[in-house]
Amino acid sequence: MKARTLAGILILCAQSCWAADPTAVGFLKEHEGLRLKAYTDAGHLSIGYGHQLKDGESKSITAERAEELLVSDVEVREKVVDAAVKVATTPNQRAALVSFAYNVGNGNFLKSTLLKKLNAGDVEGVKGEFGKWVRSEGKVMPGLVKRRADEAELFGS
Repeated sequence: MKARTLAGILILCAQSCWAADPTAVGFLKEHEGLRLKAYTDAGHLSIGYGHQLKDGESKSITAERAEELLVSDVEVREKVVDAAVKVATTPNQRAALVSFAYNVGNGNFLKSTLLKKLNAGDVEGVKGEFGKWVRSEGKVMPGLVKRRADEAELFGS
């Protein structure tokens, strides 16, 4: 096997090492799906893996850029989750919470009964709270029903 230089390792790491939790990133990739052109989602202009576009951001991106945006967005959600959760969590519980916050938004996550129950130590109650967040614009969305069930399952594993 060929010896690798430190620079070569750093380049490989920059291309494939995740600062964000890989479980959360993988879960989000599966549930968000990839769109390289801008689309409207619940009234927000989005791109990639559910990244909400900001003024000046391109409405067309590469798959590589979509992954960069996802990792960056996950890191933001991880900080919010880590600051708000006052009890110990498993890696899978944290990944489920990050996915939930990613989808419902920081504000909704922070004021949710789900977070209140978690911080009160009601782990079983938390699992039931995921299923209450299945509506978009007032309608029950089958994709959200599945996602919340998957988040609850991940949280419980």
